[in-house]
Amino acid sequence: MSFGSSKNGANILPFPGRRVLLAPEPAPSLPVLIVLHQETSTPGRVGNALRALGHPLDIRRPRFGDALPETLDRHAGAVIFGGPMSANDSDEYVRREIDWIEVPLREQRPFLGICLGAQMLAKQLRAQVAPHPEGRVECGYYPIRPTEAGHAICPDWPERVYHWHGEGFHLPGGAELLAEGNDFPVQAFQHGHAFGLQFHPDVTYAMMHRWTTRGCVRMDSPGAHPRHLHFADRAMHDVAERAWLKRFIDGWLARMPRTIMSEAAE
Repeated sequence: MSFGSSKNGANILPFPGRRVLLAPEPAPSLPVLIVLHQETSTPGRVGNALRALGHPLDIRRPRFGDALPETLDRHAGAVIFGGPMSANDSDEYVRREIDWIEVPLREQRPFLGICLGAQMLAKQLRAQVAPHPEGRVECGYYPIRPTEAGHAICPDWPERVYHWHGEGFHLPGGAELLAEGNDFPVQAFQHGHAFGLQFHPDVTYAMMHRWTTRGCVRMDSPGAHPRHLHFADRAMHDVAERAWLKRFIDGWLARMPRTIMSEAAE
């Protein structure tokens, strides 16, 4: 007796004298638009979570000339990640990204902004983005406090999450506060199908090594944690943050309109 093998590599043990029926291939999932800001940037753990759910990644870097789509009809959602620049910068690509966020808002597609991406979402929603009035930064692990609305969106928030930023934002009008912090009160918010996270659940161990080496200047700022604490705190808090991110991404993509989901299966 020999084994059959499906296209996805799964072995099938047939019963004697019976035909082997291969399970149909799962319907392809729509890609998720990924917006990055540096040549060496990666979607990190968020990208890993999306790939695990079967979504290809459509990676674009507008800073280096990549265009953004006029519609998200052929995407499951969009994520704008962080970067060393400011949402207040006058660079053409920064303004273009902020203006483009109107597309997922108008089409009610899942949108996620992380750190700079969250600040861009806040700017698109006419909220103020600015440095801390005392020049403080969050660079390392800091506590967050989920609100009742945050618990309703996703349970079991981590007590501390990883940050790397010197600017924050006010809660946009019409948005729901999901988590708050100390030096930067607005840590997570929701506006329809759009979410903004001031912190970095996307950071992998390798990314943390790069950031704390190449971005060491920021760790001299008030409020920043020394490099060794980044790794010591990761050992304590990363498991909870990683588990929370998986649940959050699952729920975020579940907001994709059913009509779009059915078109992807055709």
